[in-house]
Amino acid sequence: MKKLSLLALLVLFAAVAAPAQSVTGLLKGSAPPPPAPAPADALGRETPSGAVFGFLQVAQAGNFRSGADYLQLSAARRQAQGADLAAKLKVLMDRAFVGNMRRISQNPEGSPESGDNGIQTIGSFAGGGETDVPVVLVRVADPGAGKVWLFSYETLSRVPELYENLQEHQLESQITGHIPQFLVHKLFLGMPLWQWLGLLLAVPVAAVIAWAIVLVLAIPRRLWLQYRKRPNLHSFVHLSGPLLLLFGAIAHRVLVAYLGLPLLPRVYYYRTAGGVMAIGFFWFIYRASEISMRRLRTRAIGAGRTGTGTLMVLGERLLKVIVAGIAVLVVLAILGFNLTTVLAGVGIGGIAIAFAAQKTLENLFGGVSVLADEVIRVGDTCRFGDRTGTIEDISLRSTRVRTNERTELAIPNGTLAAINVENLTRRDKFLFNPVLAMRYETTPDQLRFLLAEVRRMLYEHPKVESGNAAIRLANFDESSLRLEISSFVLTTDNSEFNAIREDLLLRIMEIVKRSGSDFAFPSRTLYMGRDAGLDPEKIAAVEHQVQQWRDDRQLPFPDFAPTDKASFRGAISYPPPESAVGGGPK
Repeated sequence: MKKLSLLALLVLFAAVAAPAQSVTGLLKGSAPPPPAPAPADALGRETPSGAVFGFLQVAQAGNFRSGADYLQLSAARRQAQGADLAAKLKVLMDRAFVGNMRRISQNPEGSPESGDNGIQTIGSFAGGGETDVPVVLVRVADPGAGKVWLFSYETLSRVPELYENLQEHQLESQITGHIPQFLVHKLFLGMPLWQWLGLLLAVPVAAVIAWAIVLVLAIPRRLWLQYRKRPNLHSFVHLSGPLLLLFGAIAHRVLVAYLGLPLLPRVYYYRTAGGVMAIGFFWFIYRASEISMRRLRTRAIGAGRTGTGTLMVLGERLLKVIVAGIAVLVVLAILGFNLTTVLAGVGIGGIAIAFAAQKTLENLFGGVSVLADEVIRVGDTCRFGDRTGTIEDISLRSTRVRTNERTELAIPNGTLAAINVENLTRRDKFLFNPVLAMRYETTPDQLRFLLAEVRRMLYEHPKVESGNAAIRLANFDESSLRLEISSFVLTTDNSEFNAIREDLLLRIMEIVKRSGSDFAFPSRTLYMGRDAGLDPEKIAAVEHQVQQWRDDRQLPFPDFAPTDKASFRGAISYPPPESAVGGGPK
């Protein structure tokens, strides 16, 4: 019963809703149906460019009846004369057309530069001494294809006359008169075989011409290097490949111009040759920029500007990327792609990539900022947080560091620009600041002796900067008396600093032993028996020495007298005479 009641309720709702919808439709009025989309032309005549290239393609294939569909003719005349007019128009387009095929508009409305109100002038036919005849396209309405572009009736009216007066190219006449006729009449992809043969034979000829041009260009450079007595760095060898490609493509295009290719293959050939020339040109720019940046880097490093030399490495890589990107866009434009659409897509894609690659861009600009500020250079030893290593390379994304453990550490440039980097290579001296922990049994006079003798040793040592060398009683620690040394060792080499530090520490140990005191252990000592204590004879001798200073008014506190400090300088022989690396006279 519940199922039947639910079904009855649904039927009742549908019965009520249907009249309601009918009433609503009557009140509001029936909505007009959406406009039917314009029919797409199967022949591609929606744009002037599509009409021209479509006609050339079907005419190149010999289908002149289909080519008549691109002509502004009545149905009867198209049936009677369309194929003949299409064939003659094809010959005129191949041999007498003057115009830039790349400038023909790809917009359905046409280009304002070429005309308006559905009329476009795409070029002209050379009239053999007379006034050139303009080639005009008109936009008409086709019942089955919508608005399409056709060759105008006025242009077609001049086609028979221009065809009769057309003179074949002189070079072409001479060639076709002396070669087998099957090469003239046999077609392949809409071109006679003799023209294909000419294209192939022009390749080695163009290569020889390009080689001769490159050879001639190299002669003045060799003479200049000999005159300035400079070595030949073979940089021109790296440029010869791009120059051969560039000049070879130019020479081949000049030679092919005498073959009189049909218009459509000629357009495709010119696009291909232009693309090859662009590749050769930008290849040359790529190699030239690489050589120039490397020379600038060598000069900067030779002049001592290591940071600038390192920045040149990153600049070289950025320049290569920019040259390659421009080359791709130029080649696409030459091959006939709509660069406006490509650039718009690149712009939109660039925004998306910029959002998706924020870290990559951060690393790129981080590397530029680090190198521009000359914070680090390739070869510098730096400390990054708790890691220390030598800079091996600074790339577009990261900086590679060879650590002291001989592992390779890659740090993103964005992180590198944000963290504190300590450049150890650029320090002018080493800090020497050990802490001496002395036993609490040490008497004050022992400490005075110890402080005075260590301070004197620092002043006397030739590798210690005496102007700010100091040792002070710093504090009473839990288990020792803390003495702090603050001084700088005059060296920039880490190995030499290690040797000097070792020498200083050994001398401090000798002074400590001479004072009768000793170093404290960082622990508590539990005495189970009677300790012999410190040496009373040494204590008596040291106290006597300090008392003698007092009596002579020579107590070196808070410091030695300036005259004494000057006399101390260089009193210690370093390295020692018994050292294996050389010392004083034997």
